[in-house]
This record gives sequence, C-alpha cells and structure tokens, in this order.
Amino acid sequence: MHSLGIICNEFAFSSALKACGIREDLRYGKQIHKLALVAGFGFDVFVANTLVVVYAKCREFEDSRRLFDEISERSVVSWNALFSCYVQGYFFEEAICLFNEMVSTNMRPNEFSLSSMLNACAGKGDVTLGRKIHGYLIKFGHEADQFSANALVDMYAKVGDIKGALLVFDNVKEPDIVTWNAIIAGSVLREEHELALELFGLMNSLGVYPNLFTLSSALKACAGLELIDLGRQLHSTLIKMDTNADLFTGVGLLDMYSKCGSMDEAKTVFKSISEKDLIAWNAMISGYSSKGDDKEALTIFIEMYKEGVGFNKTTLSAVLKCITSLQEVDVCQQVHAISIKSGLQSDNYVVNSLVDSYGKLGNIKDAAKKFHESKIGDLASFTSMITAYSQFGLGEEALKIYKEMQAIGVLPDPFACSALLNACANLSAYEQGKQMHVHVLKLGYMSDTFAGNSLVNMYAKCGCIDDATLSFSRLSEKGIVSWSAIIGGLAQHGHGKEALRLFDQMVEDGVCPNHVTLVSVLCACSHTGMVEETKEYFQSMERLYGIKPTQEHYACMIDILGRAGKLDEALELVNKMPYEANGAVWGALLGAAKIHKNVELGQRAAEKLFALEPDKSGTHILLANLYASAGMWQNVSEMRKMMKETKVKKEPGMSWVEVKDKIHTFIVGDNSHPRSVEIYAKLNEIKDLMMKEGYVPMLETDLHDVEQSEKELLLLHHSEKLAVAFALIATPPGAPIRIKKNLRICLDCHTAFKFICKIVSREIIVRDTNRYRDEMLQNVSPLCSKEGSAYWEW
Repeated sequence: MHSLGIICNEFAFSSALKACGIREDLRYGKQIHKLALVAGFGFDVFVANTLVVVYAKCREFEDSRRLFDEISERSVVSWNALFSCYVQGYFFEEAICLFNEMVSTNMRPNEFSLSSMLNACAGKGDVTLGRKIHGYLIKFGHEADQFSANALVDMYAKVGDIKGALLVFDNVKEPDIVTWNAIIAGSVLREEHELALELFGLMNSLGVYPNLFTLSSALKACAGLELIDLGRQLHSTLIKMDTNADLFTGVGLLDMYSKCGSMDEAKTVFKSISEKDLIAWNAMISGYSSKGDDKEALTIFIEMYKEGVGFNKTTLSAVLKCITSLQEVDVCQQVHAISIKSGLQSDNYVVNSLVDSYGKLGNIKDAAKKFHESKIGDLASFTSMITAYSQFGLGEEALKIYKEMQAIGVLPDPFACSALLNACANLSAYEQGKQMHVHVLKLGYMSDTFAGNSLVNMYAKCGCIDDATLSFSRLSEKGIVSWSAIIGGLAQHGHGKEALRLFDQMVEDGVCPNHVTLVSVLCACSHTGMVEETKEYFQSMERLYGIKPTQEHYACMIDILGRAGKLDEALELVNKMPYEANGAVWGALLGAAKIHKNVELGQRAAEKLFALEPDKSGTHILLANLYASAGMWQNVSEMRKMMKETKVKKEPGMSWVEVKDKIHTFIVGDNSHPRSVEIYAKLNEIKDLMMKEGYVPMLETDLHDVEQSEKELLLLHHSEKLAVAFALIATPPGAPIRIKKNLRICLDCHTAFKFICKIVSREIIVRDTNRYRDEMLQNVSPLCSKEGSAYWEW
C-alpha cells in the first residue's frame, strides 16, 4: 500500500503498529512511527495509544511512558494500554501506581482497567488491594461481567484466599471454561488438591468439556494426592484429544507418574515427547531422585548435558541432592565447576544446595568456603552450614555461625534450632544448650518434633537426665527418634532399669524400635549387669522386630560378654557373625581382654585392628595398657617403639568445662590457662583433703617409667582433674560441674572424683567419649549421697 503511494490514515497506521507489537518488532515499529509523524498522525489518539503498546511490548517502557505523557487528551483506553502492558511485563508495582494516578485524575476505570489491576494484584500477592478493586467492580456495575468475574476468581485463588475465590465463583451464573480453569488451577496452586478434583468432577457433570489447561491442573492434583488410577484416566482423555505431542500436557503427565512412583510410565511419556524442553528433563531427574533412584537421575542429567539442552538452578539442585545421597564428592565438585561456567554459581538456590551437599559429604572446608564467599545470609544457607558443622563435631563453629545469624537479624527455623541443640549436645555445652531451649520457647517451636527430640538429646548428653526426661514427657508426638533419644540417655547415665522400662512402654504404645533403639537397650542391660537378659534381647531382635543384628549390635553383645568374663563365649560370637567383623567388634574384644588381663586374646584382637585401622592410636594404647597390667614392661616399650616407627600419634588427652558461656580446655600438666596458679593451688588443697578421706593414688594406671613421686604428680595433673579444679574456683558453691573428655577417663580420676564429690558437696558429671571401654568403667552407676554425686557417660 505504501509503495503504491496510497496515503495511510490513522486506522491503517494503528493496525500496522498493532502487528509490530504482536511480533515485538521494534525496528519496523519505529519506521512506521516515523511515517505516522510525517503524515501528521503522530498525536492521533488511535495511533498514540497503539504506539504506547508497541514500545511497552518491546520492553522500551521509558519511551512508552514518554509517548503516553505526550498524549494531550488521554482516554481510559490510553491508560489501559499502558498499565496492561506493565502487567504483562510483570511490572506490577508500576501498574498499580499508574492506576492510582489514573483514579486521582477522576478518570473512571472500566472493566478492562479493573481486570488488568486484578491481574497485578494476583501477581503481587496483594489481597488488600485486590478487595479494593473488587469494590470498584461492584461500585461501577461490572461484577456480573464474565471477563471481570474470571479475573476476580483468578486473583483470589492466586493470593491464597480460596474461600473468596469460591464465593465469587458461586455467584457466576454461567461459568465458562476460563472460570472453571481459574478456580481449579487456583485450588491446585494452594495445594487444595481434593477441592480441585471435586470441582473438576462437578464441571464434567455440568457438561463443560475440559481443555488442556483444565486437564493439566487435574494432573497436578492427581500428582499431589498420588492418585495414579485417576491420572491414567486423564491420560486416556488426552490421547482421545490427540494431544500426545503437546509439551505442556506431556510434562504434566511426567510429573504425575513420577510423583506417583511409576517411573516406567513416566519414561514412556518422556520418550513420546518429540521435542523435550528443560522442564521435561527436570521432571524426569526429580522423579528418579524422589524415588531414591539417584544413579538413574544422574544418568538422565549426563544424557541431558551431552545433548546440549542446558540446565537451570532447579536441575542443579536436584542433581546435587542425588550426588549427596550417592556420596560422590568428586561429582559434586564437577557440578560446582559447571555452575561456575554457566554463571549460576551466585544464584541463592544453587549456593545453598552446594553448601548443603558439601556439608553432608563431609567436605566442610569447601562448604564453609562457598558459604562465606556467597554472603547470601539467608535462613537456608545458615541452616545448611550450622547442620554441617554440627554433624561433623564442629559444635563451636556451628555456634559461631549462629551468632553471625543473630547479628543480621535472621531468625532460626526448627531445623536450625535442632542442629544448634545437637551442636550443644556434642560440646556438652549445657549453658548454651539452655539458652537455645529459651530460643525454642520464644519462637514457638516446642511442638516441633525435630526441636523437641534434639532437646531430649541435648540434655541427656549434657548430663541432665532429669531435664531430658522432662523434655521427653512434654513432647506432643513421640516417635521412634524421641524414644531412642531418652532410652539412650538413660542407658548412658547408668539408669539401665528405667531405660528398659521405657523400652517396654514404647513397644506397648505400638512404636516399633529401630536398630539405634536396640543398641541403647543392649547398653542398658550392660550397665545393670543383666547378661542373660541381654542375650534374650539380642536373640529376639529379628524374630520380634524384624531387625537383623548389625556390627554395632554384635559389638555391644561382645562387650557385655567380655565384661562379664565370658571371653570364650564372646570369641565364639565373633566367629559366628554372618559378616567379617569390623573395628568396633575387635575393639570390644580387645577392651574385654584388657579388663581380664588376657594377653593372648588381646594380641589376636589387636592384630585384626592393626590390619583394619592401622592409623588408629587407640589399639596401640590399649594393648600397651594390657601389657602393663600384666607386668610385661618390655612389651610396653616395644609398643611405644612400634608407634614411633609407624608414625602413629597418640591423640592427646583433653578435657573441657563450660563456664559463663565459654569453653575452657585443658591438657595434662597444662600451664596455659590465665588462672593456672589458682588451679594448681586448688588441686593441691583438694589432694590433701582427699588423702585425709582415704584416697590413695592408683600408680599402676600410669605407664611412665619414672619415680613414684613423679607418677603421683602426673596423675594429679591429669586434664580432667585440672578442669574440675578450675570449675571449683570459677563456679558458685554447690553448682554442678560438667566435664567432657575426648578419651577415656582414667581409673585414678574416676576414684578421685568420688572423693571430691563428697568433700565439696557437688555433683560432677563426666562425659567420656572414648570408643573402647575397660574395667575402670565397668558397672558404673550414679554415686549418690547427701554430700554429692558423680555420673559417668561414654
């Protein structure tokens, strides 16, 4: 038309510009804009309104707004043109501001203005403004308009007001397919899956035939409720509609089958999709991951990567989850490298997934590096880092991260609280554990199962079994983790009979024990000297509870038999094990051999341990102790020489005590503490008082080849005694003393603490984390008296 020299009018320019807007062809749109200006139609209301839309649809919002401002006489159509484009471009805040500006000029909005604003409210999640717009619809008489009614239903559903959506929906006289789709999709969006399927059934009964959008929403509802049979029926309907090639419904079917656990059918659908997009690939990866088939999920990702489909943060997050389950550290680093190449390494979602994966894979260094580099500082990243530190025994680091979290005002969720309580438990940080309990109370997480179970565990491991029992009694829901925590805590504190009573109560309540519970039960029997009862529990594990004894159960059983002097029976059990004995089993046998000074059996167990765990110093130390107890000093010397030659280093004995939220650590003969002079003075004072009460240093427990007086001094300066002495001068009279040691407590310290309890009228709780156990801990039970009491946990 233009080439023929025919002069265009405003309608021709407007139509041509509208075509440019639909195609988002800004270059051609600008050319027509110039022609319109030359022809004198640049400020014509039809052309100007269309120009506003063209520039907005091409994302040139500044030019669009400038052209809008140049319109001398704006009509409601002009306003609608601009803020409808803002809404379509997801600039909801700008659209709302523009609407308010329009209303302030006394321009009356029409049904199209109000529908656009409802879409803005839905996108922004602003139910208050949405209700205000609803009021405008009623005021101006547009409530009965089908287009407006559909927008209202959609808005209420998307902002989470399902009741409001249903109320509007019920007032629509003849809802069309768009109305039905809005209410069904909104129900699915808010996970009201049963309601969505109920509405879907009602729609069909009223003769309204579903389209692809309806069926897609119904498939999501089936996936949410895992209704695979109904999902298959919907699949049949889609086949009848001849939509197998439709990617949108194909992904819906993939999602439904995978969430219902039918990956074979999901794979069939996946193969039938001719052009698979990223969403389809992600659905398959997530499906296999959810089913626990992490290898297949990883295979799908590799295939996807080779085909050059690309990936997004959802892909990487799902893949990292699979890698974590498979414990593939190298693959995690490869995915990290891919994320850097793709530019996704700074995405919050990817960063948090990487921190979580590195943490769970035990690569704490890389987890911490990624965490500190990212500086995201959201709840997910803090929780992942705290959990990682807590799980790998770095409780102090976990608490430091929590302080950072508090400093920037991020509140913990129940998972973070649970991890922090576990960190306090591992540190035996009683005071900090109590503070975390206060936080749990203030934040209202007491009814949360994770936080509640962690409270029980924390108090038990900090030596407060009464508080642990009280926390357990207040749990609203007691699962197997809850029962295992309290039974284990009671067993560790020497309350074997109470632990067994609770176990019987748990079984009566219908809670089936797991392997952890039964380990605690066997330990409880050991503490109470119930050898025959232990055998009964051990032999009935598989018959009564369907749990095959693991290496840990065998180790407990062998330890119990060994302590009771039934060494032949213990060795026979080792030989009858259905699998090769591990270090824990041979360690239990070595400990038993030391108790009863059976050098031959100890040497046999030690040989096995040297082969299984050559770098562990505990074996060398226990065997040396066994030789020493049997008076074989030449062998002791040879063991020390062997350790030196093989470069096996003995882990130094350390004890620590918490005073005023600070952990104080001691080693044998420690002089580094600021109050060392006071500590040693107190220790000498206590020694004199103990001697008067009948205490005699147990010199045979010291293996150093030195004079008797020097041995006495070495025993007196053990790390646990230094920790107790410091606690006596740094804490109020009568306050309990809680000590933790990284190795076993020596028999002399064990005996000395009984005297100290009586002398100072204090309760002393010692947590001994040594893996092996010997006679110094045999049949330990609480020593209670009016003067004081002592507890030992290992």
